[in-house]
Amino acid sequence: MSSEPARPIATDRQTDNQPTVPHATVPQRATGKDMIEDAPIELIFDGFGVSPGIGMGTAHVREGAATDVTEYRITGTQVAAELKRLRTAAERARRQVARLQSKIRGKAKSISALAVEEIDYLLDAYFHMLKDSRLVRGAEARINRDRINAEAAVQAEIEAITQGFEAMHDPYLAARGDDIREVGRRLIQNLVRKPAPGYLAAVSKGSVIVADELTPADTALLDPDKVAGIAAMAGGRQSHTAIMARALGVPCVLGVPGLLSAIRSGDRVYVDGDLGRVVVNPSAETIQAFRLRRSERLREKRRLTRLAKRAAVTRDGVDIQLQANVELPMEMDAVLEVGAAGVGLLRSEFLFINRPTLPGEDEQYELLRDIVIRCQGHPVTVRTPDFGGDVRVESMTGEFGQSGASLLGMRGIRLSLARPEHLETQFRAILRAAAHGPVRILLPLVTSLAEVRAAKEILARAARRLHRRGAAIPIALPPLGVMIEVPAAALIADALAQVSDFFAIGSNDLTMYTLAIDRGDQWVAHLYDPLHPAVLRLIQFAAAAALRSRIPASVCGEMASDPRLTALLLGLGFRELSMTASSIPKVKQRILDLDLGAATYRAQRIMEQTDPVRIQALLEEGMGPA
Repeated sequence: MSSEPARPIATDRQTDNQPTVPHATVPQRATGKDMIEDAPIELIFDGFGVSPGIGMGTAHVREGAATDVTEYRITGTQVAAELKRLRTAAERARRQVARLQSKIRGKAKSISALAVEEIDYLLDAYFHMLKDSRLVRGAEARINRDRINAEAAVQAEIEAITQGFEAMHDPYLAARGDDIREVGRRLIQNLVRKPAPGYLAAVSKGSVIVADELTPADTALLDPDKVAGIAAMAGGRQSHTAIMARALGVPCVLGVPGLLSAIRSGDRVYVDGDLGRVVVNPSAETIQAFRLRRSERLREKRRLTRLAKRAAVTRDGVDIQLQANVELPMEMDAVLEVGAAGVGLLRSEFLFINRPTLPGEDEQYELLRDIVIRCQGHPVTVRTPDFGGDVRVESMTGEFGQSGASLLGMRGIRLSLARPEHLETQFRAILRAAAHGPVRILLPLVTSLAEVRAAKEILARAARRLHRRGAAIPIALPPLGVMIEVPAAALIADALAQVSDFFAIGSNDLTMYTLAIDRGDQWVAHLYDPLHPAVLRLIQFAAAAALRSRIPASVCGEMASDPRLTALLLGLGFRELSMTASSIPKVKQRILDLDLGAATYRAQRIMEQTDPVRIQALLEEGMGPA
């Protein structure tokens, strides 16, 4: 894994709402006069805090799983033998995955059933990817075409596929490249007959797992009662490893460059999953600060937990619906724990990614039904898929080539309407799930009324076919809404409101498209600003259009998760906010403290501004009771 050059870190700690950029001090140990009885100095590293909480313990350094691959040429007569080597390695890897599934299922009593279900689903996808997938087929083609050894062919195909994922700007989809690398790593290890790294299930109590990279299966096998924290050089917030760490409730920091060169098994390690910080051999002062933070955090958690059963009502009696963004079914435990008023954004990509074939109606129905039932009468808003690229969804995107991976190409509702049979299949599954509780359908990347009307026709056709089959579906079709995430949609919001049942503002993409900013580009990422006057005016325009047409409007991007922006969004007219489940308690506390009348007045003042600095100043002034 490549890492950026080490840099000194600032002493100020970042808040929960500030993005953490991975960096670290130069990893070195004190020598000579700087040492007292050979005691190592404290080293501080920053990465991505992907699972909240703080923990301290003894480092358990995991051996690296990477395998060096040498490329060499083969002759035409050796091709058949090389293909056989690849198939034998794939069969051996499948057996390993099957054994790993048995181990995971055996942990059903120690981790949540949903966590077991999710990792079992992922390993099942790995199993099928090792049998028939673009990775295996691509490696076979390279052996035939390029006359290279199987290890090099697999490595080349991994790089080709993951480049497509890395070019995507949806963090969840970009993180799926990790799954390709994991399957490819297993293939290569079996080709070179390198033993897989040992399991981590038997680590000592109070251990902090430190590694170059942890796979989701590694993480799922951990005992949360023994592991104080996790720190790894690779990985991001939306990786399956991060999701598993959150499911286990283990503090975790990923994407920490230079960590392994500065740490040894037995070192004392402090992991802060809130701030994305790892401290190796913490000083007495840091240990004292850790203990103080831990006590404060426990008190804060108890206080916020008490809010779970309280409605989010402003001081002047206005009820606000706080809902959760959900990417995977296993996140529903957290949604219920914080008392969310439903799922405001269910990203349905999980139904399609990491599998060799598209899911059928029954499979989609069963997964959606379970989520609807768990919401206990609260609404579930299912967004139709929004992904690009041709990785593991070739039947939907293959013919579109690079357009399928482009931010401006075949994605969102465009792709769904180009594959109406798949959209109708999903609509039928959603309609059947809606028989078990309230459901809404959300269309991504809408730019025209024609797209909404076309989707409505497909939804009506799906309902007619289900009626003919005698399937149980609601009498009234579920509300059909649109994402306002491109300037075109915001500017025609008045017209869209006439053909839509609700709006959901996707503030992340709306900011990106409005400002022409790629947050993944280090040269321009600092220009990404959701408080830019142009972005705020588009949001205000869409909110006003919804209000005039008397349809609900929500915000489901990162802006909704930031308590500093709650008064502004409510002042602009929003009464529904959807965010990560962990953000709900703090946003709810903010709502309980504010007066909507004062928030509306302050929002009007902010919307009169053209200077981002002045906008920020007014927001900070409003952080007291509004």
